[in-house]
Amino acid sequence: MRTTFDFAPLWRSTIGFDHLADLVDSTLRQASEEHYPPYNIERSGEDHYRISLAVAGFGPDDIAVTAEQNALTIEGRKPEKAAGEYLYQGIAARPFRRVFNLADYVQVKDASFRDGLLIIDLVREVPEAMKPRRIQIGSGASTASQIEQKKAA
Repeated sequence: MRTTFDFAPLWRSTIGFDHLADLVDSTLRQASEEHYPPYNIERSGEDHYRISLAVAGFGPDDIAVTAEQNALTIEGRKPEKAAGEYLYQGIAARPFRRVFNLADYVQVKDASFRDGLLIIDLVREVPEAMKPRRIQIGSGASTASQIEQKKAA
């Protein structure tokens, strides 16, 4: 079942968030897709995050991690080899592709493979110029006199 949302009321009070509808739509589409491999997302600090994917049966050489602007793509593919005949195969080794949308200024800091888990550390580093700053409000009289002094000089 596909549901469409009307974002018109949201656009009346926001500026520059045009991509929000596309992001919500892609997330809804992705949510209905396959849920493999399972993963956790945890916050380990104010601006630090960690994604852990359970990739049992895969090795570090079988997984590719790609960071692009505002997206983190993780792909896994086992090399095909002539293995023995399985009586039961419960460990999934099928190829996968998982995409995480990242907020602005979120960077991948490290990726490691430990105990069947792929662990990716992320950090949000907002540039100094983009951080909120307090604007000093001057009085109209002193500002006008400063302009006149500059003209006289």
